[in-house]
Amino acid sequence: MMERQLLLGNNLMKLKVCGLTQLEQIEKLTAMNTDFFGFIFYEKSPRYILNHLNLKQIGEIKHQGKVGVFVNESLEKIVEIAEKAKLNFIQLHGDENADFINELRKKLNPENKIIKVIRIGNQISDELQQIINVNFSTVDYFLFDTDSTTFGGTGKIFDWNLLNEIDIPLPYFLSGGISLENIEKLTIPKQKPFAIDINSRFETKPGIKDLGKIKILKTHLKFNT
Repeated sequence: MMERQLLLGNNLMKLKVCGLTQLEQIEKLTAMNTDFFGFIFYEKSPRYILNHLNLKQIGEIKHQGKVGVFVNESLEKIVEIAEKAKLNFIQLHGDENADFINELRKKLNPENKIIKVIRIGNQISDELQQIINVNFSTVDYFLFDTDSTTFGGTGKIFDWNLLNEIDIPLPYFLSGGISLENIEKLTIPKQKPFAIDINSRFETKPGIKDLGKIKILKTHLKFNT
């Protein structure tokens, strides 16, 4: 059965819902025991959270999996937002290098975890491995996503077979076009994701999630909390 195939060791893969903008939906997803909430702090995104909620409102959300998504943002801005919004995780989705991440780590609350996104396009496995090797000692998790000029939200998957050609030394999130139609392909990676990250394929429009589809996903996969 699918739920047996998608075990991660003795645990089940966790779920991150990214691009949230509505408090009412966040409350319902909390009641559904969703593991991670992704808030996008990138002004060019159609899901830019500060067009909908302020930092105080985000800070008042009682959840231990609040992820702030940043794209080539300044150190000072990331730290300020992390503190005011009471973020638990910092997701770096741009071109941030190891030096930048090391400096960020020094300024963040020690309890904050860092997720580094590796955007996968036309690279070969050796190129991906080099990126991983340079970054793994500076972060807590990787996130593999489909590359795009808009930094995510493409609704397209990359070739997950690539993940079997590289050594992944950290737990990782898998993103990029995950949907109810392709969820069974999660059996492809031999090293299973720590969590899957869903966004545009579970929306009625940017920032508005289809909670019915998410319920179906959780029922099929029997995610733990």
